[in-house]
Amino acid sequence: MQILPRLKEIIYVIFMVSYFSPEIETMDRDDIDAIVEERIQYTIRYAYENVLFYNRWFQEHKIKPSDIRSHEDLRELPIINGGTVRENQPPETEKFEFKATSWENIFTIHETSGTSGRPKSFFLTWDDWQRYAEKYARAFVSQGFDSGDNVVICASYGMNVGANTMTLAAHKIGMTIIPEGKCTFPVRIIENYKPTSIVASIFKLLRLARRMEDHGLDPKESSIERLVVGGESFAPEAREYLEEIWDVDTFNTYGSTEGTMCGECREKDGLHVPEDLVHLDVYDPRLQDFVEDGECGRIVLTTLLPVGEKTGILLLNYDTEDTTVVISRDKCKCGRTHMRIMSPEREAETIWVAGHPFNKVDVEAAVFQRESMEYLTGEYEAFLYGDEDEGPVTMQVSVECKEIEECDKDLIKENFLRRFFKGKKELYHTYLDGTFEILFNFKNPGELEFYKIRGRPKRIVDRR
Repeated sequence: MQILPRLKEIIYVIFMVSYFSPEIETMDRDDIDAIVEERIQYTIRYAYENVLFYNRWFQEHKIKPSDIRSHEDLRELPIINGGTVRENQPPETEKFEFKATSWENIFTIHETSGTSGRPKSFFLTWDDWQRYAEKYARAFVSQGFDSGDNVVICASYGMNVGANTMTLAAHKIGMTIIPEGKCTFPVRIIENYKPTSIVASIFKLLRLARRMEDHGLDPKESSIERLVVGGESFAPEAREYLEEIWDVDTFNTYGSTEGTMCGECREKDGLHVPEDLVHLDVYDPRLQDFVEDGECGRIVLTTLLPVGEKTGILLLNYDTEDTTVVISRDKCKCGRTHMRIMSPEREAETIWVAGHPFNKVDVEAAVFQRESMEYLTGEYEAFLYGDEDEGPVTMQVSVECKEIEECDKDLIKENFLRRFFKGKKELYHTYLDGTFEILFNFKNPGELEFYKIRGRPKRIVDRR
C-alpha cells in the first residue's frame, strides 16, 4: 500500500536534483561568499579602468579601487539609479559614460521602455548575453523545463532584452521556442503546436484562457504543463486564481535590462538570486545601510564580472526602486544554495494615505478574492483623488464583471474591504473616521479606462 507514494517521492526527488549548472547552484555558502568577494574586487577594478563615470568618481573622491574588497565596502560607493544613467548619456553628455568596453566588443544595443522617462541605453557584449542566458536557464531548469518543452514567449522582441534572453536560454537547454511576442496569438497555435509552457504576465494569461474558452478549448485540457509569469508584481491570490483556471503550476520570475534574472524553483519558496553573477543588497528606505534579512527594503544591484571577462555596461549599487525581503540564505529544499527573496514590489506602485502606505499588490489581492472571482474577470484599475488638507482622500476601484447584471456587488465590496485592510490597522482607522473613502465601480467587459490607452495598463493611478 505504501509503494506508490514512495515511488512518487523517489521520482520527485530525482526530478528535483536537475540543475543547469550544478557546481555553481549547489555551492556551499562559504564558497558563494568567497566568489562574490573575488568578483566584487575584479569588477571594481574593471569599472575604474573602463567606465568613465566610475573612473572620474574614484579620482574625485580620492578612493582607490583596491579599498573596495568586500560586500560591506560597497557602502563607500555612490548609489545610482535610472536617472543617473540617463544624465550620463547623450544628449546630456558627449559620451555614454556607463559604457564599459570599446565599440568593437559591443554585440547589441538596447533601450529600456522609457515609461518612467527618456529610455536608458544599454550595451551588451556576446559574453553578457551568455551570462544573461545562464541566469534564465538556471531558473527554467529549476522550474522543470527540459529539452522536450515547446515554449510560447509572450514578451517583446524589440530593444528590451527579456524575450531574447529567454530564447537564448532555451537554446542552451534544448527547448523549442514559439516567439509570439504577444499573447494575442491565434488559439490555433495551442492546438497545432502543442506548447508545454507559456511565458507571459498574469493578465495576459487570464485573457488568453478566456479566448480559448470562447473557441471551445478548455485551458485545463490543453497541452500546457506550466506557466511562467513576470514583468510586473502581482498578488498571491492572482496567481492562485490563474493556477486554478489553467490547472498547472505557475512560477514567478524577476528580470530586468540591468541583469537581475531571479526565478522561483518548484518549491515556490522565494526567487533564487544568481549570486555569482549579480550582487543584490537590500537597503533601508533612505539608502544609507543594509537591512537585516527578513526586513523589507530597496533592491540595490551590482554587476558581478567573472575574473578576466568584459562587459558592455557596468552598474555598481544600482537602485532598482523595487522592494523585497531576503527570505533565506540557507539551502532550499530543491538543493540550491543561493539566497532567496520575496517577489519584489515596485516602489512607484506604493501609495501613501494619511501617512500610511499600501501597494498595488494590496489592491490586487483584494480584487482576487475567490468568491468574488465567480463574478469578475480579474481586470481592475484604481484611482486616487482628493486633498488631505481639504477633505477625504477617495480611492475609486473599478472592476470588470463577467455579466454585470449577475454581479454580486455587495459580496465583492465586502471581500475587497476585508482583504485590503488586513494587517493595516492604522489605515483602516482612516477609513472608519472618513479620512479615506473607497468607492466601487462595476464595469462591463472592455469598459475600463486603460483599454483606451496604448501600452502596459497602469492599475493604480494617484490623481491627487
